[in-house]
Amino acid sequence: MILKYLKSPATFLSVVIFAVLAQLNASELTYVQSETIELELLSGECWWGGLSVDGFRMPYTEETELQRNLYGDNQGNQASPVLVSSKGRYIWSEMPYRYSFKSGALIIDNTMGPVHVGNEGDSLAQSFAAVSQKYFPSNGKIPDPLLFTSPQYNTWIELIYNQNEKDIRLYADAILSNDYPPGVMMIDDNWQRSYGDWRFRADRFDDPKGMIRHLHDSGFKVMMWICPFVTSDTETFRYLAAEGLLHLDPERTQKILWANTRNKAAVIRWWNGASAMLDLSNPRAFAWIESELDVLVEEYGVDGFKFDAGDAKFYKSGIISFEQDSIANKHTEYFAQLGLKYPLNEYRASWKMAGLPLAQRLRDKRPDWGDLRQLIPGMIAQGLMGYAYTCPDMIGGGEYQSFLKLDNIDQELVVRSAQVHALMPMMQFSVAPWRVLSPENNEICKEMAKLHAQFGEEILALAHRSSRTGEPIVKPMAWFWPDEGYEYIQDQFILGDDLLIAPVVEASARARRIIFPEGIWTGDDGSKVVGPADIEVEVPLERLPYYRLQASK
Repeated sequence: MILKYLKSPATFLSVVIFAVLAQLNASELTYVQSETIELELLSGECWWGGLSVDGFRMPYTEETELQRNLYGDNQGNQASPVLVSSKGRYIWSEMPYRYSFKSGALIIDNTMGPVHVGNEGDSLAQSFAAVSQKYFPSNGKIPDPLLFTSPQYNTWIELIYNQNEKDIRLYADAILSNDYPPGVMMIDDNWQRSYGDWRFRADRFDDPKGMIRHLHDSGFKVMMWICPFVTSDTETFRYLAAEGLLHLDPERTQKILWANTRNKAAVIRWWNGASAMLDLSNPRAFAWIESELDVLVEEYGVDGFKFDAGDAKFYKSGIISFEQDSIANKHTEYFAQLGLKYPLNEYRASWKMAGLPLAQRLRDKRPDWGDLRQLIPGMIAQGLMGYAYTCPDMIGGGEYQSFLKLDNIDQELVVRSAQVHALMPMMQFSVAPWRVLSPENNEICKEMAKLHAQFGEEILALAHRSSRTGEPIVKPMAWFWPDEGYEYIQDQFILGDDLLIAPVVEASARARRIIFPEGIWTGDDGSKVVGPADIEVEVPLERLPYYRLQASK
């Protein structure tokens, strides 16, 4: 049942009508643009969605006081215009909106398009199934299987901006000599001649084709870092500007700008300086960058790409685009669409690409325990926003400065971080454990890498299932056991249907509390637990506790 309001109703009337419709098995109200929608939160109701960076703040409840605006701000990570409730309710719009949790109510305003408020059943699983199947159904495809079955190794922390052939070869060789399983090798920023000139730097890569053959022969697939920026004052910049393939400076009229694009390309500040940006709303610009990437695939043997720096905030400064009515979020979406051609891909920033075969990583975290505790709720949030193919941040954190001095490194944190990753859909190293850890701690990280590979086929099967059903691979416990108070658990998760994972995320902990739902659970240590139960287990540094549901009680 769908009702459309042509004029904004009073807030209380909206709530009353929605409350009546909510009694039906499946119902939805569609509000037109610029309406304010206010929903009174139900007793015990929990909400997830909007921004994955806020995962550790979820679920949102009657006690939550928070406001976010999705327009032009993905806060460095995935954003999606979906909110889902533990009581079967959901919010969806094709366009950004502002959402506020205030005084026991959820308020939606600053809308830029119709907003759909629906109700399906009375659980989180029913809410997610309804909104995902209707608005962002999966397309039956997954990213490259190797992303799930083997660890990923990113060169960022080891090499930073000094990406070069010699050290990349040494890094790959060290992975194997230290008995880590091969997997995906991600070559990060500054391998290229300049931003926009996607060819290997001759001063750092003597034989890039030979390097990639060596990596392939060693069991790796190879990804290269890519961004939508173009270094100004380069031959590539001059060509793209003259061809009208860059975003334009907003200071003049479109007519004047197109008359002299060479001098009027917009220059945007980002973390690597000031650069022009490809205008991917222009089909010719999209085709140009795609052809550049295809050369890397066809001529050099590159297998895929890490797509970075597509954040919506870079497009909010009033720049002029080929598609003149494109909002900032849409340009993030264009950049994400680029990755659909290449199954081996990774994104950190995304907008409204749920259900599609793109690997989504949590944004870089600092190597501290507070950020480590954000990984599990962040992964849960990603899944409930429709992003099933997910990876926590790099093991130990992605902020490289903290790894420059060995005496600054918290070895226990790196080990526990590896354990959080081990039974997630994807697992990514960047700092080399054998370089920064003691032999004993490096051995633990290696065992976690092997554990991930051991579960790889099971994780891959779950990814294939998600491509058909849309459901998350990583689920909160409340997905299967609603109304048990499990909505608030942020340090446990369910992999698939029956594997309860309970990593340690507290410093110096050698015991932790685990909450078991109803059923008989068999642990990694051979123990059996009959749930429901709330028990404390021993967790020496080398242990990642996980339990398989064997049977219902």
